[in-house]
Amino acid sequence: MKHLRSILFAFTALLLATAAHAQSTNVTASVPFNFVVGDHAYPAGDYVVKSISDTGVPILIRNTDQSENGVALSNTCSSGKPASTTKLVFQRMGNQYFLYQVWREGSTEGREFRISKTEMSLARNEKPELVIVAANLTR
Repeated sequence: MKHLRSILFAFTALLLATAAHAQSTNVTASVPFNFVVGDHAYPAGDYVVKSISDTGVPILIRNTDQSENGVALSNTCSSGKPASTTKLVFQRMGNQYFLYQVWREGSTEGREFRISKTEMSLARNEKPELVIVAANLTR
């Protein structure tokens, strides 16, 4: 019985470590347009999008020239098949872009950002168009 508890404990610890690692995000991308995440606007440029905790919920969005930094809350999203590329997914409504999701190549789980009030308001009148920006996985 004591041996079984030790095995179960080790297995649980391994699962938790794997889950925490699977949720981490650390990508770089060159975004060719201004965009919004939550209520924060970002200019076009090179960005690092990175988890700042093991849960993956808070995501740091940092312009590589240090001109813009922000933190946005995210949720887990999933797909039936692994992502074929590392990418940022934006929703475009009119001439505004909103960061929607982040996907890592080979993963069936990504991060999805919460929809802002502005985005919800625009979505009532316009159908969002998805725009994909290629990203690179970093360590």
